[in-house]
Parts: sequence; structure tokens; C-alpha cells
Amino acid sequence: MTQVNETSRPARTPRRPSAKPHGQWKVDGTAPLNHNEEFKQQDDGLNVRERIEQVYAHEGFDSIPSDDLHGRFRWWGLYTQRRQGIDGGKTATLEPHELEDRYFMLRVRIDGGDLTTEQLRVIGGISTDFGRDTADITDRQNVQLHWIRVEDVPEIWRRLESVGLSTTEACGDVPRVILGSPVAGIAADEIIDPTPVIREIADRWIGDLEVSNLPRKFKTAITGHPSQDVVHEINDVSLIGVVHPELGPGYDLWVGGGLSTKARLADRIGAFVSAERAPEVWHAVVSIFRDYGYRRLRNKARMKYLLEDWGPERFRTVLEEEYLGYALPDGPAPAPPTRAGDHVGVHEQKDGRFYIGAAPVVGRSSGTTLTALADLLEAHGSTRLRTTPHQKIVVLDVERDRVDAVVAGLKELGLDPEPSVFRRSTIACTGLEFCKLAIVDTKDTATAAIAQLEERLADLADRLPERLSLHVNGCPNSCARIQTADIGLKGQLLPDDDGGQTPGFQVHLGGGLASVDRAEAGLGRSVRGLKVRADGLVDYVERVVRRYDEQREPGETFARWAHRVDEEALR
Repeated sequence: MTQVNETSRPARTPRRPSAKPHGQWKVDGTAPLNHNEEFKQQDDGLNVRERIEQVYAHEGFDSIPSDDLHGRFRWWGLYTQRRQGIDGGKTATLEPHELEDRYFMLRVRIDGGDLTTEQLRVIGGISTDFGRDTADITDRQNVQLHWIRVEDVPEIWRRLESVGLSTTEACGDVPRVILGSPVAGIAADEIIDPTPVIREIADRWIGDLEVSNLPRKFKTAITGHPSQDVVHEINDVSLIGVVHPELGPGYDLWVGGGLSTKARLADRIGAFVSAERAPEVWHAVVSIFRDYGYRRLRNKARMKYLLEDWGPERFRTVLEEEYLGYALPDGPAPAPPTRAGDHVGVHEQKDGRFYIGAAPVVGRSSGTTLTALADLLEAHGSTRLRTTPHQKIVVLDVERDRVDAVVAGLKELGLDPEPSVFRRSTIACTGLEFCKLAIVDTKDTATAAIAQLEERLADLADRLPERLSLHVNGCPNSCARIQTADIGLKGQLLPDDDGGQTPGFQVHLGGGLASVDRAEAGLGRSVRGLKVRADGLVDYVERVVRRYDEQREPGETFARWAHRVDEEALR
């Protein structure tokens, strides 16, 4: 370990960008500056579990006080879902208690997307027994269930924990699920297997009171695959596999990414992190966020705002001098991705067996389907699978002579390993169906759009690129990553022909993360006044895709074309 020379760099103290206190614990003290910070200090969110098990599960929904219901329940993966029948126009005018139902969304935490068929079968059973057969694969590698009653939560926890799963810190102001490469430990071209790092972080600090009160949510991504398959540019902290010319395989450190209403791509810190040091570096980064993150205003409480004010150099100085006590070596940047990071299709593993990536439509599944998938895999000798940050499922360990049968079985279950370009690359958030923040429907809208686009653009099927991403979001918060899609759609209400309002979308074009098609991430282009009604969505996408096909230069991606052409070509 290299010790920092105390005199080698001038001491730097983080400065506030304004005279008002930001609620930074190391600068302003720990006195809470809003109600959210008050209830977290009064009682840590993790402590609500005992009350759920001992009180609320017995006395029912009406027994839950507001700070638990709307605050601490999140620490255990529970949000009240949207009451059915409330249209998007009411989202901004009704109070949270008026929008919410007496049922919960429950998020099953799956670090690295790593599942066994036994675990999958348990999730499927919970869905059918308690969740009206709902089950969505999220773009955070979780499985999300709906229609959950508080009375059933203790039994759900018992079933999940019996197979090594949990809902611990699946939501809340905590370290959320750790995104990990879906092909960790099995891909032939893997730089380094991140599984030990992910497991150590989860085992040591998830559920630990030391880091269970953060300014806001904290998102982690770790991969050792050259496809950079964990959307690292939009996470609070990421570790990306690289090979140091002297120190060998390890990780490149990125900090401060996030989207929502103000998108920011992460900074590359320039530091090489060995596998042995990776867990403590992660802990140091999250500790900086705990101590220096902005807590006064919720809309400024993400890590990205701290990086925006500090910059990567100051961040590295604080990381090394205040938290690690040693300097990290400089390291190489990740090489540009050489293949697609969604892992769709059939691929050979390093042991000669195969993994198969399949696409449910916009991540939508069911408990029945998940149980049937577990049966399918076990019937063909596999007991492992992974979820992905792209709402996909990757089946592992398939013998060569079973590949065709597994592919056929996946298709029968609606999980296509050979999807169309739109089925492959369309993702959608929860939307108006269940989300209290949503303004428009997303899942059904996107599903219908995919089917129509497949038919309307069949004549272009052989000419379109392998991936052309369409991301559909129900509100401005960008859970579906609209700013990093070829075609990103932000839900809003638009004027209709009768003087009222109708669901629609603001359009972002030409965004994307580092991929085989682009060396660097970039945000989408917004065209003034470019909005499309939901009932005209398919017409618009068909029109802009055909223009791209007609006008593109040889080898030009949709994103490059969208940033190159005049605005009129995009309308």
C-alpha cells in the first residue's frame, strides 16, 4: 500500500457553492433541515421491520403512521402503489394519500442479477400467491411485484430469506441493489469476475446502520466484462474492469452519474482499484456521500450534485486523504466496448456450455411465467440465470445439445432470444398502472407500439441496426433512462382536439451509453416543441426511423444521424 505524503498536496476542504447550509454532516453538522431528515434521525428506516412484523401485519394498513408508511417502509422495498382509476392529470393535484392504494409494490433485491431456479420459483410463488401474478424485471436487475398486502409481508420475507433473497434496502436513502455483469464468471472474454466484490459489499454493508441513512438513494454498478454491461455512466459509483499494465486486472473508478430531471454522466476519477481494495473503496465513496452529500433539498441530494461542485480531482483527494489513508494508482481507461451489453442471443461460455439472453416485452412477466421458466431450465440441466440492467433475462449453463430446445421453450414463454430490433431495445418504467408519480401509461403503450412497429417496418427489418433503443417513461424522472436512448419518450399531458388533455410524450433523440456503436456516452437531443401524443406514437416512430433509413450515411448510427440532421427531419 502506498501512503499519502501529507505535504505532497495542499489540504483541500470542500466548499459550499452558496451561503445557505446544504445539510452536509461534515460541514454543517447533523441537525436535520427537513422532515425527511428528521424522521430518519428519529428512527432508522431499517428499524421499521420489527413494527411491520409485530404490529402492522396484524392490525392492517390503517395502523401504519405516515412516517413509516411513506418513509421507512422504503428501506424494506415497499412503496404504496397508485390507486386504480386515477388518471395522469390528477398526479400533480392530489396529495400522496389520495393517490395511493392500500396495496404495495414490493421490490425483490437481486444483487448482480444472480438467481437460482430455486430462488426464481420462490419469487414466482410469491407473485401468484400474494401479488395477483404480477412480476416485472426492472432495469436495476430486480423483480418488482404488486398488489402486496402488509398482512402478507412477513410470510413473503420468510419465503425469500429461506432461499437467500431479501428486500433489504431495495428502496430508500440507502445503497440500492448492486448492478453486476449478467455474465460474471462465465463469459469467455471477461476481464475480471466481479462476483466476489459484489458479494463482499452486500454481505458487509447492506443492512448496516453505518450507511443506512444517506442523503438520498445511492446506486452502484460493477462489471468486469468488456461490453460495459451495467450502464456505469449513470450510477453514483461504478467499477469497470480494466487491465493495468503493471498491476494486472482490476477496476476503473467512476463517480457521480444520474439522470432524473437533470441528467449528468459520471466522472472518471482516473484511479485504478484492485479487486482486493474494491470493497473498501466502495465503502469510502458511500461514506463521502453520507458525510458530504447535500441533505437540505431533496432535489439536490444525489451524489451527482456533489461531483458537479467538487469535480473529480477534489473528490479523489478527499477519497484518498480523508477516507482511505492511501493513494490509489493511476490507471487506464476502459477500452471501447467490443460487443453488445444486453447479452441477447446464444453465446458460448468459457467452459464450453452456453448462455442465452432472452427478451420479455419491456420487462413484463408474471409469477406463472417465472415458475415455468424455472421448470424449463431444470428440465434441461440448468439451475442458474441472471437478470440484466436492460430488462432482460440470461439463462446460464446450457449444454450444446440442449440449446435449441431451451431457445424454443423460451419463445413459448414469451421470452424471445431472437427478438426484433424494437422488442430487443425497448424498455419502459412502471408507469400509470401502478406508480404514484406517473402521468401516462408506459408498459401497455410500449407493448402495443412494438407489435405495430414490427409490422409496419417489416420491409426495413434487414436494414435496421441490431439495436435501436426506444425508452418510454411515465413522468420526467427518467426511471427508463430516456436521455440515453436513441428515441427517449418523457410522459406528459398534451392538448387534445377538444380543449382538454391527452397522454403524450416529449421526445429526446440520439442519446446512448458507451457501446459497440459509440465510444462514449452522450445525452439525447431535445428539439423545441417536439412532442407526440400517445395515439400518434407509432406514426411518429415509423416516420423518424424511415427518414433515418433514407438519409443516413454508410455505417451511420441513429444517434449520429439524429444529432447531425436539421430539426425538421426529426419532427
